[in-house]
Amino acid sequence: MRFPYLAAALLVSLFFAEAQQVVPGSIAAPAATRLSGDPLGRDTPQSAVIRFLEACRTRDYKQATSYLDLRALPSAQRALEGPTLAKQLEQLLDRNTEFDAGSMSRNPQGDTGGGHEPVASFVDEGHAYQVDLERVQLHPNYPVWQFSSSSVGLIPQLYKLVGESAFERRLPEPLVSWTLLETAVWRWLALILLAALLAALSSLLSRGLLGLVHPILRRASAYLHPEILEALAGPLRLLVVVAGFRAGMEFIGPSALLRLYLGRVLAFLFSIGVAWAAMRLVEVATDRIRFVLAADHENISSSILPLVNKIGKIVIVLLTVTVILSNWGYNTTTVLAGVGVGGLAVALAAQKTLENLFGGVAVISDRPVLVGDTCRFGDRTGDVEDIGLRSTRIRTADRTLVTVPNGQFSLMTLENLSRRDKIWFHPRLSLTRETSPAQIRQLLDSISRLLDSNPKVDPGGRSVRFAAVGAYSLDFDISAYVLTANDDEFSRVQQELLLGILEAVEAAGTRLALPTQASINYTADATSAGTDCSPADRT
Repeated sequence: MRFPYLAAALLVSLFFAEAQQVVPGSIAAPAATRLSGDPLGRDTPQSAVIRFLEACRTRDYKQATSYLDLRALPSAQRALEGPTLAKQLEQLLDRNTEFDAGSMSRNPQGDTGGGHEPVASFVDEGHAYQVDLERVQLHPNYPVWQFSSSSVGLIPQLYKLVGESAFERRLPEPLVSWTLLETAVWRWLALILLAALLAALSSLLSRGLLGLVHPILRRASAYLHPEILEALAGPLRLLVVVAGFRAGMEFIGPSALLRLYLGRVLAFLFSIGVAWAAMRLVEVATDRIRFVLAADHENISSSILPLVNKIGKIVIVLLTVTVILSNWGYNTTTVLAGVGVGGLAVALAAQKTLENLFGGVAVISDRPVLVGDTCRFGDRTGDVEDIGLRSTRIRTADRTLVTVPNGQFSLMTLENLSRRDKIWFHPRLSLTRETSPAQIRQLLDSISRLLDSNPKVDPGGRSVRFAAVGAYSLDFDISAYVLTANDDEFSRVQQELLLGILEAVEAAGTRLALPTQASINYTADATSAGTDCSPADRT
């Protein structure tokens, strides 16, 4: 499915999900609409307005009068005129496209601090009228927010402004009279057509916008690469749909409650679009850094950058979730506190997982090995293929893939074989006891010349010594460094040197001492010595 259609489907599905969240008594209702001190939810300006609109949506205008300050009316008229005033106020707010319940204060004291909060403005014959909320002490233990008595007095006058437009009078009567969420059917159809049109044109609009912006950004920065704008094409399509739909809502004019729901959905999609763009920029940035480091620091780019990419995306997701919850009316401070307590419980239950996570960070930051290195860990040797958040994967010499948890891997003694600048060539040579001193000197000279003649042997670090006179052999110690870090090349050089040493032994007229020869010599010596010994001694 192409993204514009997915975005349209997501917008519709999220709308209905959000609509379920604000139903009175719903468990999943946002914090702004939950009950606290006042059973009618009039603790904050936003909750008072939302609960008023919800009561009107269910046609419970008797309860809706609880959100109006009717103290200026005679007590005998309150029960009679209150529901009518509530219904008229609902229609006034529905027709005022500038009214947005989602933007109202969630502070119990209000944002102005004077006990009054503006709700909506109306203009009649050049005069501006303000409908506002007032903090009223109806209960001795807590104050509540109600539409002020002065605003209630303006409702009959302002209601005269509400009426069918010339466009509505031309429409079939069912399209105007039938409503859903206090919104006429023709407005629903207009919203659906607007979403479909924006989804169909989003690709064209985003490409055109990128085409206009690219020359400006190109002049502003010489280092701007085309792939950056290409990476932003997808998120920009979503943001274009959101912005266009938000602008279209001002002309279509859905009801106040529907505007609240749609506003939350659009805020969600806008946050998703921004997060998507941020993730794309993180990917482009890491790709560019990897390209720059590929020549000289390929191991670093293949080890550290993927981890940085993952951590950056996780941070973006967490920030996005926090912003979305805040826009939907949840108290993020309470949520974060709950996450902290829950995080402590999760941390206690997932100690090994966290140990592996921090172990991966330790391996990446300390860099004992990098992706592509050959290392010896424990009693095994292999090539590092991946260093993840939880484990490190190593390909062994027999082509098996070993997965080591990072918590364990970070505590191992790691021998990085790829960091060698040269490899030690250190064979020990044992000759028979019959080898003469002249043969020993000849062999020392021959092996020294052999090492000097090989260009892959470090001339400054070689030595050939007659090391020891053993019980059954004469021992030579040969030490040299082969100027390579490649195991295959070292094996070839070592083979040449060992064959040369064997040829030098043969040319000197001696031979290597073998354990069987030592055993035979010992037996022969014991037998010859036994002729001078008693049977008991031989035993």
